[in-house]
Amino acid sequence: MAKHRQLTIIRFKTKFNQIKRKGWVKSKRKGPTGIGHTLEQLLGVTENNIALPDLGTVELKAHRIGSSSMITLFTFNRKAWKINPHGAIKKYGTRDDNGRLGMYFTMARAPNSMGLFLNVDETTISVRHVSGEVVAEWQLEILAKRFMQKTPGLVLVSAFSEMRGDTEWFKYDRAQLLTETSSDIIHNQLVSGNILVDLRLHDKGTSARNHGTGFRAKEDKLTLLFKNVAEL
Repeated sequence: MAKHRQLTIIRFKTKFNQIKRKGWVKSKRKGPTGIGHTLEQLLGVTENNIALPDLGTVELKAHRIGSSSMITLFTFNRKAWKINPHGAIKKYGTRDDNGRLGMYFTMARAPNSMGLFLNVDETTISVRHVSGEVVAEWQLEILAKRFMQKTPGLVLVSAFSEMRGDTEWFKYDRAQLLTETSSDIIHNQLVSGNILVDLRLHDKGTSARNHGTGFRAKEDKLTLLFKNVAEL
């Protein structure tokens, strides 16, 4: 398949203003991904990114105004586990509908049913048990670097959405360029509950199968994760 030439930020702004003038447009795909797919079609791009002079390519993300859906910012496990993950599952895991033991928890600062909770201090975030045992721990500075490696910048497009019969329609309303974060921002967003931590591992019999600890955020809170927010 032939690729369109790279969409630069200048061309994006021109095309996006044209899209805004169209008003309501019919979704070109059913389901949650319709908003992004329709935007890509209208922009004439086949790759979901935009070229910036100082950052290379950045991701293009479209979201429905008023939606609090979650997106995964990144996953990170390296050297985080303070106890053996398989042992942690045996100790703190719960069984799913198929009887498989696992730790599929969205962590909060209040203890869950297994006594596990999220502890956030000035430099680290950790999963702990009410007994005092530290299960896993991450340095906030490293998490901020990981986030910036994966998302050096983000073009966030916000759209109104409405259903007409069984078809969704969008009115693309706003585009913002989000750049740069810090460990302080990550800390504040973890404390405020705008970034959530998902443990995702299960018992494979003799070892743990870890799908990667996910750091997720609400779509409507994404602007709070960056230092710089510029209207496009």
